[in-house]
Amino acid sequence: MNQLASRKIRAYSIAPLAAGLLLCAGTAAADQRVNEMLALQRNATSADRQAQAEIDGLADETQEAISEYRVRLQELDRIRRYNDNLQRTVDDQEREKASLTRQIDEFGGLEQGIVPLLMDMINDLERFIELDVPFQIEQRREFVTRLRDLMDRADISIAEKYRNVMGAYQTEASIGRNMEAYTGELEINGVARQVDFLRVGRVLLAYQTPDREEMGYWDARTGAWRELGNRYRGPLTLGLRMARRLAPPDILTLPVAAPEGGRT
Repeated sequence: MNQLASRKIRAYSIAPLAAGLLLCAGTAAADQRVNEMLALQRNATSADRQAQAEIDGLADETQEAISEYRVRLQELDRIRRYNDNLQRTVDDQEREKASLTRQIDEFGGLEQGIVPLLMDMINDLERFIELDVPFQIEQRREFVTRLRDLMDRADISIAEKYRNVMGAYQTEASIGRNMEAYTGELEINGVARQVDFLRVGRVLLAYQTPDREEMGYWDARTGAWRELGNRYRGPLTLGLRMARRLAPPDILTLPVAAPEGGRT
């Protein structure tokens, strides 16, 4: 009886212990399960973060690619417009080149007509100078010689030759509208003398010696020099001063050959 009771007591004593052990074992398993779930959650969160970072990176790269694409489209549009303008420029240059080629071909024939015309103009100018009042005669003859030399030069364009010939004609034309005083040599009674010349347009060419004792003028009717009387000394001296801008403009009384052969 006592042994049976003792066994029951021990049985009753072991039961709570076993229950506790079973509870502890269950708790440890649960904790391990929880830890495993937490670890899985942490891994999932880390993976989500990594995936989100990759997505954000891809989004940034996509935005950059879109921006780069738009920039390239703008550059392509500018290049296309530039090429269109360049092509129009090239086409215009080709038309201009064709026009210049035609003009050069036409100019070849035109030059054949211009050169003889310029030579004739130089010859006419030379004849005019020889028949004109003999002022600055040597300088004017030298200028005609230079024009002829210019016409023979290959390095001078036909336009430049034309400009020089026309310039000579303009210079000769302007002489009729001004007056000039200059110093030069003149043969008087077979002796070369230094004199002061006065030219008034083309109507008068007179001279006066430096001592103002001898005076004369060019008589276009006879083609020779004629002496002037003392009454012209004052007007001639004044005319020389006027031409040299040493005196204001004034009326001069000097001999001028009239068309009918008279003299004033």
